[in-house]
Amino acid sequence: MKLDPVRLEIFKHLFASIAEEMGTVLRKSSFSPNIKERRDYSCAIFDADGGMVAQAAHIPVHLGSMPLSVAAAIHRFPEMRPGDVVILNDPFRGGTHLPDITMVTPVFGEEPSPYYDPPLLGYTASRAHHADVGGMTPGSMPLGREIYQEGLIIPPMRFVREGEMETDALELILANVRTPEERRGDLLAQLAANRRGAERLADMVRRYKWHEVTGAMSALLGYTERMTRNLIASLPDGIYCFSDCLDDNGLSPDPVWIRAAVTISGDRATVDFTGSAPQQPGSVNAVEAITLSAVYYVFRCLIGLDVPNNAGCLKPIRVIAPPGTVVNALPPAPVAGGNVETSQRIVDVLLGALAQACPEKVPAASQGTMNNLTIGGIRPGDGRAYTYYETIGGGMGARPTRDGPSAIHSHMTNTLNTPVEALEYAYPLQVVQYAIREGSGGTGKQRGGDGIRRDIRLLADCQVTILSERRRTAPYGLAGGAPGQCGENLVLRGDEELPLPGKGSVDLKTGDILSIRTPGGGGYGTPVT
Repeated sequence: MKLDPVRLEIFKHLFASIAEEMGTVLRKSSFSPNIKERRDYSCAIFDADGGMVAQAAHIPVHLGSMPLSVAAAIHRFPEMRPGDVVILNDPFRGGTHLPDITMVTPVFGEEPSPYYDPPLLGYTASRAHHADVGGMTPGSMPLGREIYQEGLIIPPMRFVREGEMETDALELILANVRTPEERRGDLLAQLAANRRGAERLADMVRRYKWHEVTGAMSALLGYTERMTRNLIASLPDGIYCFSDCLDDNGLSPDPVWIRAAVTISGDRATVDFTGSAPQQPGSVNAVEAITLSAVYYVFRCLIGLDVPNNAGCLKPIRVIAPPGTVVNALPPAPVAGGNVETSQRIVDVLLGALAQACPEKVPAASQGTMNNLTIGGIRPGDGRAYTYYETIGGGMGARPTRDGPSAIHSHMTNTLNTPVEALEYAYPLQVVQYAIREGSGGTGKQRGGDGIRRDIRLLADCQVTILSERRRTAPYGLAGGAPGQCGENLVLRGDEELPLPGKGSVDLKTGDILSIRTPGGGGYGTPVT
């Protein structure tokens, strides 16, 4: 079915608005500050074949990975019924890391169909980062040696069967987490979000009829594919190579290299990660879904137009990620940091390669880390467990014509910070300093953005886990610009400043101040003297 441009634009915004409304329902009905305040979630609409039609402007790392979770759900339950909901978090079946739990809901229509009874219109899906799913450390982001240490693994299974909650499945999950009431609330919020999306899709079919809605889904996928092909065709043919490294895997000091060769040939691209490091004993491994997300994100950014966030973007792009490497790890590799740290470095590598093909479109390296911080323990007074999780922004790389913004989340994360008031209300923590880290951005004709300093006083004994990057290798500058400053992790105890590693867990005492100082972005261009 071919739609005229006006009709196509209408449906583009209709589908996107449904995904956005799903996100609003999830945020407003969730329990945890990580979802309610930081907005660490994504919602999307899929067609009957599992192709992503629209995603709201939520988390980029979920863009290319959520379709693989939907595909895994469909493969496990090919004949879902009205009222079913499938839940999963397995990183080796389309997930990212264990705290990211995905729910998939089929949406059925009323039109006759020779294939489905009732006919399947598509799926709604939500993915949210839960602040604890068990494992060896509070917050489920440990420096583990195998995935079993990172928390509860949920294969695709029915969470709701024809409208009735599978209470055994819910109780199994809640029995394996430190904060069961918070998890219950967040899981029910995801159910509500999926239900809202299904209702809105049904409303759309009643208004615009079955054939026009399904035709619009197909037309939007084709439109995004054409726009991606136009972008690729505008780049000069050639092979563009770049490499960059993670500081370490957390267990040994050796850098972990990621290498990519981007081949542009006409309106098609091949991204080859051959030569990247083998999968690691520490939890920096990225599964294939993460690598696909990073590739999707980079090309989607280069398009620059308001095209839909859907599966059409990846159709002209071939991704080669050798199994058993840090960019396509195999079980039982630990993967907690692959989603949040390695994804950022993959983006840095791809942008470094494509800067050779289209330098006018590519910024210098941003901070290159999410500065993951988890704090967990027992609340003084009531004896209840708590888990706090946050990613912290930093400097964005300078652009060819502008300075980089300071104190911002960039690239594969699109979350907000936890407001000081919400953090101090929910946890035995006190923010004593929250400021821009002046001068941490790289110099150049255009300066890199500055990082953040966030100091948190601990009001109870606790266990702290940090997964961070760019503590040894600085974010690169481009075109003669200087790199940004590396980040630092410190404990302030009296007059002492005690350094902490970039990755690891430590037990801290009441009164200690945890200081996270995030990297600045790289500069762009030779400074004008």
